[in-house]
Amino acid sequence: MQRNSTLKVLATTLVAFAAVAPAHAQTDAQKQLASDRFTIVSPFPPGGPVDTLARILSDGLAKRHGQPVVVENLAGAAGNIGIEKVKRAKADGHTLLVVPAGNLTINPTLMPNFPFNIEKDFAPITMLAKAPNVLVASPASGIKSAKELVALAKAKPGTLSYASPGVGSGLHLAGELFKQQAGVDLLHVPYKGTGPALNDVLGGVVPLMFSNLPATLPFIKSGKLVALGVTEAKRSPVAPEIPTLAEQGIQGVNVTSWYGLLAPAGTPPAVVEQLAKDAADILAQPDVAERLKAQGMTEATMKPAEFAKAMREETAVWAGIVKSRNIVAE
Repeated sequence: MQRNSTLKVLATTLVAFAAVAPAHAQTDAQKQLASDRFTIVSPFPPGGPVDTLARILSDGLAKRHGQPVVVENLAGAAGNIGIEKVKRAKADGHTLLVVPAGNLTINPTLMPNFPFNIEKDFAPITMLAKAPNVLVASPASGIKSAKELVALAKAKPGTLSYASPGVGSGLHLAGELFKQQAGVDLLHVPYKGTGPALNDVLGGVVPLMFSNLPATLPFIKSGKLVALGVTEAKRSPVAPEIPTLAEQGIQGVNVTSWYGLLAPAGTPPAVVEQLAKDAADILAQPDVAERLKAQGMTEATMKPAEFAKAMREETAVWAGIVKSRNIVAE
């Protein structure tokens, strides 16, 4: 009896140990990431969404892997200076790039002599977060919905104009995609940056603009701008009262401002997978979700293979728009 009782106790102990042990055991990828300090490159100045996401990740990675994390803001050459640094870094998972969609899916087609091959030079880890875009109108235009805009544009082709932050910007291409899908002719008015473009729409100088929802939401709420529709398949949780363009019969204008995380090509797949999991866990934390929401962003993490597929598909869409509309970078 005593021997059977001892065996039962031993078996129970082993089962309990087996259940607990994996929670404390480090994988080879985790050991690799815990072996050295991190550098997260933000190829734009401090203060914007790229910098915000880089710093959120830096805090989370430092806690998870017990290593210091430095955020480097290497602005210049439309982001290419910072991107070049990551391309040339050691492929061990300790040098990472946070970058907006345009650098990955628009610039390869738009920019002559683009210096990178995104698929060959980098290991995609995950999309991090996204912010919806919205088509807005000046109240002076009298346009109150996307349906009204399409009807007016078809009645008076080429007379309505829309502002953008510049030729080849994501918001410019959103306008060109809208023209294609809605079958309308709008005049593009490029500016040098979002601020000047938005100011002229607020002033009624230009009637329309595609913009990031976070940048325009205060003006929409105050009545200084009219929201005609968001460019996503579903309404945004940030502003659920604004209908989508698809709800109003304009299909295929799914344009989202998003931000991705990449490593140098050759980074071990297990390390890439671990970093994707780390990012998902960090961005899922309630305090981080609130921080993102304050900037109009929502978490958008995915597995590395899914992220790579999403980039390829979006690149193909923008390549088609750039070529069919004969858009040339300035």
